[in-house]
Order: sequence, then structure tokens, then C-alpha cells
Amino acid sequence: MSKIDDVVSLVENGKRKLVPAAVQEALDDGADPVELLNGMIGAMDIVGEKFKRNEIFVPEMLIAAKAMKAGVDVLKPLLADEGAEDLGTVVIGTVYGDLHDIGKNLVAMMIESAGFTVIDLGVDVPVENFVNSVTENENVKIVAVSALLTTTMPAMKETVEALNAAPYRKDIKVMVGGAPITQEFADEIGADCFTVDAASAAQAAKALVA
Repeated sequence: MSKIDDVVSLVENGKRKLVPAAVQEALDDGADPVELLNGMIGAMDIVGEKFKRNEIFVPEMLIAAKAMKAGVDVLKPLLADEGAEDLGTVVIGTVYGDLHDIGKNLVAMMIESAGFTVIDLGVDVPVENFVNSVTENENVKIVAVSALLTTTMPAMKETVEALNAAPYRKDIKVMVGGAPITQEFADEIGADCFTVDAASAAQAAKALVA
């Protein structure tokens, strides 16, 4: 088993405390930083598939995503030098009036694990913050809008309508998600993409920019 395989296994199993040292050991052994990153992204793909098959649940997925983040933190200075592919920026937030963030945080971590730069606007985000985020940040490819309450679905509708009216709309994709959201609602409000969970969101984000 190679040093990269060791890292992949540790990420897949959520061994956050062991990952940084294993990544450093692989680097010291001559491993390519981009190859290491791709290995960890692959591990998160496996985690996502296990989640979809109900073999693991949200806590395990969260732990694996945190393990990956710990590994990426070691690689970051090297990846900048290597010119590792960045899939673009994803802006994510929970709509105004809604203070739920566990699902959003998990989606943000999974999307970051897939190779995107993530700008997290937090919770209770006003419409104009979503709209302005695209011009205020570089290379925004996707805006991901979350709502966890049926009472904040109108806020999501308003947010997506504002994004759809923005002059840059043709250059970005709009993703929506959250417990009360359905494909029908996403279609109705003019979103490009709806996913039911964080693992699907990461895969969908990659597909949207492909």
C-alpha cells in the first residue's frame, strides 16, 4: 500500500487527527501534491456513494469531510505552486429568515472536497448579498441557496428570481436544496439544479461546470 493509499484510506475513514501527518509523510516520500489531492477527492466520492446507499450517515460524512480538509490544509501552499486545477468558486448561504446551517455546512465541505473554492455567506442571508457575491468574488461558477423551513421557501424564490434577473446570470448556475425543497419547486423558481443531499450536491456541482 502506497503512502497515497494510506492518506486515501484515512480520509475515507474520517481519521482527521492522523491525516495531516500522513499527508506530510507522503510528501516527504516524494508524492505529488496534485496526485494526493485527487486521491482525497476520490476518497470523498466513495464516502458520498456510501452515504447514498445508506451505508453511512451524516455524522460519518461530516467526519470524512473534516479529515479531507485537514489534509488539504497541509497541501494548500504546495498546490498554489503546482497550479492545481480549481473548478471555480461556489457561493453558498441559507436564505434570510432561516438560521439553519448544518446541511449547508455539509454541502459546503463536500463541494470544497470536490475541488471548488467555497465562499460561505452564512445564514439569514439577504437577497442582495447573494446577488452581490458574484461580482465581489473571483471566478464564481455556482450560487447555492439553502432553505430548511417551509416558511422560508418564499425567500428562496425571491433570491433565485433576483439572481435570474442579474446581468451575469448566463455565466453562473444556481443550485437549491434543503428539507422542504423539491425538484418541482426548483423548476418553478428557475433554478438550474436541485439535489437531495450533500453527496449529490458535490457531484452535481462538478457536472454543472464540466
